[in-house]
Amino acid sequence: QKAEIGKQKDVLETKNKEITDSINYAKRLQEAILPPEKFWKSNLPESFIFYQPKDIVAGDFYWMEKKDDLLLFAAADCTGHGVPGALVSVVCSNALNRTVKEFGISDPAKILEKVRELVIETFARSENEVNDGMDISLCTFNPETRLLQWAGANNPLWIIRNSSKTVEEITANKQPIGAYSYSRPFDLHEVQLEKNDCLYLFSDGYADQFGGPKGKKFKYKSLQELLLKHHQQRFTDQLHSVSTAFFSWKGELEQIDDVLVIGIRRL
Repeated sequence: QKAEIGKQKDVLETKNKEITDSINYAKRLQEAILPPEKFWKSNLPESFIFYQPKDIVAGDFYWMEKKDDLLLFAAADCTGHGVPGALVSVVCSNALNRTVKEFGISDPAKILEKVRELVIETFARSENEVNDGMDISLCTFNPETRLLQWAGANNPLWIIRNSSKTVEEITANKQPIGAYSYSRPFDLHEVQLEKNDCLYLFSDGYADQFGGPKGKKFKYKSLQELLLKHHQQRFTDQLHSVSTAFFSWKGELEQIDDVLVIGIRRL
């Protein structure tokens, strides 16, 4: 019996190693859909990205593209996390790229509508019903005019004006990118940015994380207070503050979801 148990243990360990090695390789593939750090920083030098997948691969991702004189960037949260979330993220990232490059769309509301169409079309090929998709906060910025255009699916945009003591929130359409019973066109919002204005895009993972002395959610109000406290810092310091606050709050509790927070000072 001992010999048989030892043999089964060896088989399980081998299979676990093979699975982990495969997922680690998948992480390298998923990282290929993320903008390279050099490309991101060359376009958004005053920015930070706090990206903390729950598992080795993630459903959250960030995205950037340039079209003519416009800079497009986004924070996205796909259904699920781990391997299923990562597979959905590849579909959604590809739909974003196709919409901008192949179809030449730069209006963020129109981008979301086209991406929704492409994602639904992709999953409709399955014989099984697939209702996966993503929430997203998507910006198009013109550096010459300082005009920001924005659209969102479930996830908002936060703006903290220079020396402001409040967070200006632009609310998203309450619908995902994907199959949905009450789909409607996305709203386009335009914002004139001024020097030292800060933008924040994020998924729900940070606010939903359980922790603290009572094991409760961090919540969006606490995230706003954290960003207001630190928004005038250099972005390397903001990243440190956001990271430290998250891990301090989480403590020994399990991370429940992928986490993504992006901060940007006016370009």
